[in-house]
Amino acid sequence: MQLTVTLGHSLDSRCSARYQCTSLHAAMVTRRVKALFCADMSRRDRGPESDTPSEAPTLTPELLFKSCSRTSDPLFKPVSGTRSTADSNKATFSQPEDSSGLAVSNELQTALKDCEETVDRIARECRAKNTRFRDVEFDLENDRDICLNGLYPSQVKESPVNEEQDSAPSPLQLPQPPDVLRVTQIFDKPSFFVAGADSNDIVQGQLGNCWFLSALATMTTKKGLVEKFCVARHEDVGIYGFIFFRDDHWVSVIIDDQLFTSIAKYEDLHPSFQQYYHNDKEFYNKSARKGNHSITFAKSATDGETWVPLIEKAYAKLHGDYASLAGGFSTEAIEDLTGGISTFIKTKDIFDIDKFWTDELMNATKDRLFGCSFFGSDKFGLFGAHAYSVLRAKEVEGKRFLVIRNPWGKSEWTGAWSDGSKEWNAETFELLPMLEHSFGNDGQFVMEYSDFLKCWDEIERTLLLDEGCNWITSSHWLRVSARPLPSAWTYGDVCCRFISLFETASSSKLFTVTIKIPQKTSAIIVLSQLDSRYFKGISSPFEWMFDFKVFKRGQNLPLGESAQNRYFSRSVNLELVLEEGDYIVHVRFDRRPNDNYIKDCSNVDQRKLSRVRMAKAQSQSIASNFKKELNSENLGVPMEELAGLDFEDIQKKAAAASGTNTDATAPKVDTAPGQGVTDVIVHVTVKSDSEAATADSKENPTADSDKPAEEPSKEEKSPENDSGAKPDSTKTADVQPSQPVPAPVPPAVTTASTETPPAQKEPASGDDSEENVVFMGLRVYTDKNAGAAVIGGQLRREMEAALAKLVKTT
Repeated sequence: MQLTVTLGHSLDSRCSARYQCTSLHAAMVTRRVKALFCADMSRRDRGPESDTPSEAPTLTPELLFKSCSRTSDPLFKPVSGTRSTADSNKATFSQPEDSSGLAVSNELQTALKDCEETVDRIARECRAKNTRFRDVEFDLENDRDICLNGLYPSQVKESPVNEEQDSAPSPLQLPQPPDVLRVTQIFDKPSFFVAGADSNDIVQGQLGNCWFLSALATMTTKKGLVEKFCVARHEDVGIYGFIFFRDDHWVSVIIDDQLFTSIAKYEDLHPSFQQYYHNDKEFYNKSARKGNHSITFAKSATDGETWVPLIEKAYAKLHGDYASLAGGFSTEAIEDLTGGISTFIKTKDIFDIDKFWTDELMNATKDRLFGCSFFGSDKFGLFGAHAYSVLRAKEVEGKRFLVIRNPWGKSEWTGAWSDGSKEWNAETFELLPMLEHSFGNDGQFVMEYSDFLKCWDEIERTLLLDEGCNWITSSHWLRVSARPLPSAWTYGDVCCRFISLFETASSSKLFTVTIKIPQKTSAIIVLSQLDSRYFKGISSPFEWMFDFKVFKRGQNLPLGESAQNRYFSRSVNLELVLEEGDYIVHVRFDRRPNDNYIKDCSNVDQRKLSRVRMAKAQSQSIASNFKKELNSENLGVPMEELAGLDFEDIQKKAAAASGTNTDATAPKVDTAPGQGVTDVIVHVTVKSDSEAATADSKENPTADSDKPAEEPSKEEKSPENDSGAKPDSTKTADVQPSQPVPAPVPPAVTTASTETPPAQKEPASGDDSEENVVFMGLRVYTDKNAGAAVIGGQLRREMEAALAKLVKTT
């Protein structure tokens, strides 16, 4: 047998371009090659600069990374198309072609199909290997800290064994689950759904994510909605697929069936606790470690039902860890789960309460979903700063009622029409079936509409866009540099002509969007920030807020402006009817310090930080003017760009992407004695011994693998120039072969030096300062019969002089 290894660059001074070995040494060499390959993947090799047009370009994420690809693994991938990245120095941007005129329903169906196909493929592979699915990207057992904790170590606390919490934990505290079990170990006969998804299934666990569970409860009120987004599963194999909406596209998330449990192993119990179970381990496991009560986080009230903890786990994976789910708004979760559009409504701001009842609340569970909350002290059995779900609105016997639910599954309203209150009598008991309500401490209760408006401060409404399949969407995202504070809070700092996307501005930036509407249509304009929950600790030193006004081009009076009922929300929107024509959207931005921003990341888990930074860079890459040069260390290469290709093929692909003419040969790079591998192309060929002998005779018999490599020039081997400065960042750094080989890592096209890389350079101040940057996107939804909107955007810097003449003084 012959193993042939082709090296892009020399291995070291004793390494030739080919190895030949007998079958006895094949395995050893294969292991060595794999180790070198993994070591090579973990280092960066920008390669020497060259003016030769025919030389292949260096393999870098800048050449291969698709800006819209959030991640490279099919277990966590965007299902929408990719888009190219525009020049980051331009001030005028047009909409990417693949982000205009997307049918909302068609895009959803494509996402569902892709997720289902991926789940089915992995299930087949698992059955062929006779193994259950284990998600290496979110492995609770082997990688518990990464899956459980964020960048804040203070979020973790020890949880007493066998202690049941009577109230929800603080959002800044997380338990430390003592064990991890598969659902088949927790339940004798687990089932994803038992008689479908129902709000009474949901019970909050030891995590402050009532907002997410309230969203789930609200979604259950619309028949089939939860089932739609729990896309595919093979429960016998332990694999489950879900889809979520992030920023402007659908993302598939695939998980295994491992769950954190709050009941310790028998071996970890104190001897006195073991005596309670008669020192019988089997009896302890069957009686104490079985059932829903043993699950640490969210669970179902129906024993053996698993959809609640598993969708919570998928949502945690989407955002990096369970800690990221502590604290939030239910509208954001419903947006993520449905792709809908959310609005906050202050109850005191409702002008016509009868119209609101008829046009809004009576349409609950049809094409919109509602939640509610209030701030301040607890009252009448309800808790302040806690999310509740509006399950349904009913008008019976001339009275208006709402049925509401606490995601805790207990603790209910104690005012009028509460369970067992004086309002219920022999006559009014007949209303219970019409309200679809029954008495019991299950978190569900009835309120009259008048009490509802008095009790709740805020109503959260989410419009479901897939209803009727009549919506199409256009979107555009931009990176906006803001002037440092203090600066004027005003319109006009950024002018963005939008067909489908915009570039944002900061507290003093104006955002102007031009929208071309082909004919009269109902429209929804949404201005949003990135979903930064995954990387909220390093997202920005500021929290951003914005509002906008819409004008018909050439007219002075606005047609409408966005509602700003909750400050510093993730998005704002406006619903209106637009005639055929061009429209301008002017945006104003504000900001405040982000108290949760981590300025110094040297003390956080660097492995976790690497994932968080990658998620941040991948999310930001959606912008047309994304600056890849500032994020090259954090960008990954999608697997679809690597699949089926060796480095030589990838080199050609990179050359084609850059428009460089090149031949099939790898670039020739001389290396100093002892220099490690940079690019490695591995071809393994199995031959018979006779074939190997024939091949041996054709090789140069005088070749000596121990012969030192040719002495490189001074310029090539000198790590520093004459001035003592470090070499250019595009040069290859020396790597001594005596250094230990790093642990294998997932393949990446680029390599990194074993030396600590220099910190990424960021502008110190001014418009290009990274601390004054915000990523924002404009989405325009229109009726598909009217056609798609076209969006273009402009930045302030190209019209600085013109705007200066318009500044008004008093």
